[in-house]
Amino acid sequence: MYRFFVQKYQMNEGQVNITGDDVNHIRHVLRMKPGDTVLISTGDEWEYTCSIERFEEDAVILRVQDASRPGKELASRIYLFQCLPKGDKMETVVQKAVELGAFAVIPVSSSRCVVKLDERRGVQKVNRWNAISEAAAKQSKRLIIPEVKQVMRFKEALKAAQDIDVKLIPYERQDGMAGTRRILNAITPGQSVAVMIGPEGGFDDAEVKEAEASGFEPITLGKRILRTETAGMTTLSILMYLLEQDS
Repeated sequence: MYRFFVQKYQMNEGQVNITGDDVNHIRHVLRMKPGDTVLISTGDEWEYTCSIERFEEDAVILRVQDASRPGKELASRIYLFQCLPKGDKMETVVQKAVELGAFAVIPVSSSRCVVKLDERRGVQKVNRWNAISEAAAKQSKRLIIPEVKQVMRFKEALKAAQDIDVKLIPYERQDGMAGTRRILNAITPGQSVAVMIGPEGGFDDAEVKEAEASGFEPITLGKRILRTETAGMTTLSILMYLLEQDS
C-alpha cells in the first residue's frame, strides 16, 4: 500500500487533503482511482488508512477509514553525523540511513573532506538529500520523514550533539571488540544516539581527541577498513538490531 505524508492541518474531521507534487504522482503515475486505499502519516506515531474520495484540480481528497499506532519507529532517536563523501555517495547514505531507522542525518565538513560545498551548492544538495529522505521514508513505511540538516563544520557538529545521550565515533585505530560490545550493549531504548562517521580519508587524530573531549566514545567495527558509506550503515544496522522493540 502506498504511503504519503501530510501536515496535520491537512486533516480535518476525518478528511485528508493532499496537495503539491503528490497529486500528480497519485493521479498520473500511480493512476489511482476513487476508492483506492493509501496510508497517510502526519509525522508522528499515528498511521491512517484512507480511501480516495475524489479528485479536485489541485488536490486529492481522502476519507480516513482507520487509525492505528503501529510502532514502526525506533524507541531511540539516532542522529547520523556523516562527513561529506565524494561523488553521489551521500545520496546512498541518506537513503539507507532512513531505511535503517535514523531520526536525522547531519552532513559534516571535516578537515579531510575532499568535497567542499559553497552556500548555494550546499542548499541545493540538502534539498536533494531531503527529497531522497522522503522517498525512502515512503518506501520503507516510516511514520516520519527524517530531516537532512544543513552542512555543519566539525566543531559545529560536536556542539549540535552535546545534549545527545550516547555519542559514538567509529575509528579505524580503535582496538578491542570487547569494549565496543560493552558500549553498544549498554545503550537502552529511549536513549538518543549520535554516530559520527569520518570521510574517505578518515578523521584527523586531533579531531578524534576533540570528539572524545566532547563525550564521543571511540568504537571499532572490526579488523577490516570500511568505506565511509559502509561504516555508517554498519553502525546503524547494529543499533537497529539492539534497539528494535517487540510489537
